[in-house]
Amino acid sequence: MGRGKIEIKKIENSTNRQVTYSKRRNGIIKKAQELSVLCDAEVSLIMFSSTGRCTSFISPTISPKEFYDRYQQAAGTDLWQSQYQEMYNKLRKLKEINSKLRREIRIRVGEDDLEELDFDELHRLDQHLENSSKIVRQRKFSQIATHTETTRKKVRSQEQIHTNLMQDNFQYEQIEKQYALANHQGISSLELATDGAGGSHIFAFRLHPGQHNNHGDEADYDFHQLRLA
Repeated sequence: MGRGKIEIKKIENSTNRQVTYSKRRNGIIKKAQELSVLCDAEVSLIMFSSTGRCTSFISPTISPKEFYDRYQQAAGTDLWQSQYQEMYNKLRKLKEINSKLRREIRIRVGEDDLEELDFDELHRLDQHLENSSKIVRQRKFSQIATHTETTRKKVRSQEQIHTNLMQDNFQYEQIEKQYALANHQGISSLELATDGAGGSHIFAFRLHPGQHNNHGDEADYDFHQLRLA
């Protein structure tokens, strides 16, 4: 029993329409491949679905450009003429914009004759220059503020280093005074240590054997400690 004749009209159901398109698309591509191999024909297919998806096939013996060129020769038409014209129009507009921008730049730097401008154009130019000058000044003041703050931080750091050095110098002077006093009073040795807790300096000194102290008695080996905060 043969299949019934299908009425050729748009399939209203979107699911059925998509299924039919997919099946027939694969079938026509298969027919194009067979025709290209069996008959040594150069075949090209381009299909767009209702969703805009493109599917194409071209014989492997020819490139797309060669196929389009041969089609133009056979049909006596130019597929690229509209594209060339559109590109030429865009190029012309871009050149006009570029020319206007270059002229505006020359006017702003004073290279073009300002006598050609009317009052409104001169007023707009003056406003543009004033706005540009404000932006430049703001950026300049921002840079100055940044450099000033950086310099202040460097100065504070140097002042702190100087203060630390002065404190160290004062401590060394105290050590030298203690050392000179120890030599004057006959102290045989002076030892310096630093405790690990507070970082204070501890000085230990020892009298010579047989030396007398302030009371006239002979001093034994005795250790004394001085602490500097």
